[in-house]
Amino acid sequence: MPHEHGAVDSDWDVERVTLGRNFVRDMEGLWSRLLRLAAVVEAAVAQSIRALCDGRVDLAEELKRQKWAVDGWEVQIERECVRMLALHQPVASDLRRVAVVLKINADLVRLSDLALHIAKRIKKLARDSEAAPIPQGLESLALESLTQLHDSLDALTQSDVSLAQAVIAADQQVDCEYRAVQKVLKEGIVRDPDRIDTWLRLVNTARNLERIADHASKIAEAVIYLKHGAILRHRAVLTSSVSSSD
Repeated sequence: MPHEHGAVDSDWDVERVTLGRNFVRDMEGLWSRLLRLAAVVEAAVAQSIRALCDGRVDLAEELKRQKWAVDGWEVQIERECVRMLALHQPVASDLRRVAVVLKINADLVRLSDLALHIAKRIKKLARDSEAAPIPQGLESLALESLTQLHDSLDALTQSDVSLAQAVIAADQQVDCEYRAVQKVLKEGIVRDPDRIDTWLRLVNTARNLERIADHASKIAEAVIYLKHGAILRHRAVLTSSVSSSD
């Protein structure tokens, strides 16, 4: 279910360093706008997956009109972040909040793009009567990716580090499902090369679904960064570099 916007989490009063009332007011407004955008994007992704699983071309068409609104909100949020950085010059946890908004804002618009990419292929898939229903593995991947996104936005809304960690850990399972789906689809190309356009559309759709889960993990990483200041991206690379330098 899409998330409703909420106020900045309650422990912010304890953590924040910047004490200006204007900054607090602006930050709360910015956070609410981000969560509203998150709710819209989650609904768009859910709609694209429903359209894919049910073969609903009508739902896919609606997403094209929604994309303009998402792009407009993204620009407004980014401009507000830049304004706050210039006007308030936040530090420590306050600066992290603005940085996280910028990061998640970019992830959300990319998620909206992925939902639209999936929607564009549904109309073309509908022309191939043999393409429906979609392969079972692809539907499972779609639902798992949507669950990952929902949980990551829950973690963001609730500042839930444990849930964020669970989202990151579950990404490996999504990757396994994606590889299994790719294998099935490649076998389909070999078995039925006359329908190669359909197979390739399904391959690209599977890739889009895997990317949705990747962006969900990035949002979860941002939640942990917000709470603890720990940057989790490229963890394996960083650990390897440190070990090799010893």
